[in-house]
Parts: sequence; structure tokens; C-alpha cells
Amino acid sequence: MENVAASQPLHSQFNSALGARPQTLGEPASQSPFTSALTLDSQLCFALYTASLAMTKAYKAALERFDLTYPQYLAMLVLWEHDELSVKDLAARLGLDSATLTPILKRLETVGYVRRVRGVLDERLVLIHLTDSGQALKLSAAFLPNHICEIAGRPVSDLQRLRDELHDLKASLAGRMRM
Repeated sequence: MENVAASQPLHSQFNSALGARPQTLGEPASQSPFTSALTLDSQLCFALYTASLAMTKAYKAALERFDLTYPQYLAMLVLWEHDELSVKDLAARLGLDSATLTPILKRLETVGYVRRVRGVLDERLVLIHLTDSGQALKLSAAFLPNHICEIAGRPVSDLQRLRDELHDLKASLAGRMRM
């Protein structure tokens, strides 16, 4: 015997179970337990998006003294971990493509924090090196993580736990999107 419900899309199963008719485009959402999650403030994606905007804004104010933007700061963080990276490897670490990263690196080079050097054997390869000023910036910027924790008004342990949960969420989403 064929299970009719199993062959129907999930939203149709919910509507059938509730005795509801399908909603058409532009029609107001009916009040059911399944549509109550369709509000902006109930969306995880919106909470992540607005938290990201707020975090970027907090960093923006702190980074002005170094003539850095937030994306430039992220690139510097990676370079402080691993000096002499290829543009390709740096872009991969930041989750950017090379075309997006190139203007960031040009600006970092203009202010004297990095040098871009073409490969000797392969001119397509561009390596990024920290300058002495770029290395010194690491010491000057060392206050930033604690400063951001103070601005957030949350204990460091809470923010570390949140960071770890976000890394887990990202890994989970990335793993499921490859299916």
C-alpha cells in the first residue's frame, strides 16, 4: 500500500493535517504553528547578520587609528599567524576569492604593512610578506580582542563559547551543503 503523505511535499502534509488550503503569493500568512517562525526576529540568519554588522561596526571604530578596515584586519590576522602566504592560500583562509582580496592587499601594501612578491619560477604566484611595520602592528593591535569583549559587555568565556558554537555551525552547514 502506497503512503500518499510520503509522496507529498512537507508543507502540503502540514497544510493537509491542519485542514488548510495552500497559500498563494501575496496572500497574508495564516496563523498556524508552522508560520509563526516566519517572522524576521525569529530567524537565526537575521540574528547572525545583525550581530555581524554590530561586530564590524565595533571593530571599525577601533581600527581607524591603524588606518585599517575590518577586511584588512582579518587579512593581517592570517598573515600574523603565517607570514609569506600566496594570495590563493590567504583568500582560501578568509573565504574570499582572489579578485576580492587583491584590492585589500593593494591597500595594505600602500600603507606599508605588506609586500607582494611575484614567484621567480611562476610569475602567476604572488606571495604576501609582512613588512617590519606590518609585524609591529601586531603588537599595537594586541589590545583589540579584549577591547571588543569590553564593548560587547559579555564575559570572555561567553564570547569564546559563542565563537566555538559558530565554528561548529559553519562546519555543520558546510558539511550538509556538500551532500
